[in-house]
Amino acid sequence: MKATVEPLTRRRAWKALESHYRRTRKLHLRKLFAADPGRGTRMTAEAAGLFLDYSKNRITDETLRLLIELAKESGLRAAIDAMFRGDKINLTENRAVLHVALRAPKRASLTVDGKNVVPEVHAVLDKMAEFSKRIRSGAWKGHTGKRIHNIVNVGIGGSDLGPVMAYEALKYYSDRALTFRFVSNVDGADFVEAAGDLDPAETLFVVSSKTFTTLETMTNAQTARRWLLKGLGGDAKAVAKHFVAVSTNAEKVSAFGIDTANMFGFWDWVGGRYSMDSAIGLSTMLAIGPDNFRSLLEGFHEMDEHFRTAPFEKNMPVLAGLLSIWNNNFLGADTVAVLPYEQYLRRFPAYLQQLTMESNGKQVTLDGEKVDYQTGPIFWGEPGTNGQHSFYQLIHQGTRLIPCDFIAFAHALTPLERHHDILLANVFAQAEALAFGRTPEEVKAEGTPDWLVPHRVFEGNRPSNTILAQRLTPEVLGKLVALYEHSVFTQGVIWHIDSFDQWGVELGKVLAQRIIPELESKDAAKLQHDSSTNNLIRRYRKLKQTP
Repeated sequence: MKATVEPLTRRRAWKALESHYRRTRKLHLRKLFAADPGRGTRMTAEAAGLFLDYSKNRITDETLRLLIELAKESGLRAAIDAMFRGDKINLTENRAVLHVALRAPKRASLTVDGKNVVPEVHAVLDKMAEFSKRIRSGAWKGHTGKRIHNIVNVGIGGSDLGPVMAYEALKYYSDRALTFRFVSNVDGADFVEAAGDLDPAETLFVVSSKTFTTLETMTNAQTARRWLLKGLGGDAKAVAKHFVAVSTNAEKVSAFGIDTANMFGFWDWVGGRYSMDSAIGLSTMLAIGPDNFRSLLEGFHEMDEHFRTAPFEKNMPVLAGLLSIWNNNFLGADTVAVLPYEQYLRRFPAYLQQLTMESNGKQVTLDGEKVDYQTGPIFWGEPGTNGQHSFYQLIHQGTRLIPCDFIAFAHALTPLERHHDILLANVFAQAEALAFGRTPEEVKAEGTPDWLVPHRVFEGNRPSNTILAQRLTPEVLGKLVALYEHSVFTQGVIWHIDSFDQWGVELGKVLAQRIIPELESKDAAKLQHDSSTNNLIRRYRKLKQTP
């Protein structure tokens, strides 16, 4: 669906925002809060059990009004409707974008090419649930009759980052009788370390590849197959008892030795980075159980419905997306730090890196025109309080403006003495320090020598959001992920880019396929790359010959 909108920088609201920025760029959060005592309670949003405080962004009411006007001028409402309607909004691949169908209730109807896909989604979920119950109860037995105790998910990209993040985030709810490992890197060390202490007779591999041809995944899967057969006496029949597939390629799955009855499918309208709540989440369901997995889906759906129906002024994903536009395109912030003050969310920033940067790391519009503005910012982060003793120095006193998303919970899943109060005190203190800093006068009043004052001054005026929820549950995790998914979509619509293709990952893969035989060949075949690549290939081949 090509949106009929003016080029971004010619839209009336964009021009108004440029003018507004010039007038307000020197405003400091200290003054904004001093002039408006109610700002901290007014500039907030609540949705689906999440609370967002966005008052510490460098915005005024006028900023917000103009950003919402920009969203309207950019056709955001029509784009939201088109996505939920099943229109093929992934233009370059001519595909619908319907990850929201993965968490729709059974009674819902979401159509692709005139067909309601919800019944298919729930058929796969039911099949996953039945399989999960068999593994978790011990009813499923391996080739030697032993029950399965080890689950190894083999995937890459969205087939790995989502399952890894979800497992770590929901580990509190997982079955501790099962051991979970994740293999993604084609570097052999990844497989060796994951499988090194496992008993093949008690190990199940979940191979996740839509086409069952992904180079890294299938290289690791074939290595896993050889490892298993070596440990179980070489009987090829063992494969069917120790491998299942998340794929759509029944022919290749069967050729591998997997019973296609244990193949869990998904659809081309599910992008990899939006797939953790599809069959790609099989390892998640195995860990936390079908009931908790369905709670995860319910959380996704609740945020989906909020995004679909709430007015922009109260729409949490829309507000988050618009604030990111302001920070990126007007304040010049190139990165966003995601800082969960929850150890279970330690892989959440890594998950968001793919979600955000693969989605919006684009340089041409839906019309194929080169953009003349910045698109997707760089996402990164670590859990608090660890990051405070690592990179917060740069955030507070460095030369770069780095907006921060703080994520915290009122209740700890593992309460321990005073730990949680101390943790939350740090969340609130860091956001306060970033916003308001410390003036030279305040530093001097503490008795600091004049020569030391400049080193202890904090300029402040550094924007942040704070997201609060009661506790980290499967449902809340679904809400958090959906919040960021729809914020990414909001930004992509305004930038008029395709947030759902990923052509940027293709070229390197194609060239790698060409180089692999050149590295493995013993013949000094003529190389036809650039001089640097040719030299590196020759140097590697020479080094290989030396133990």
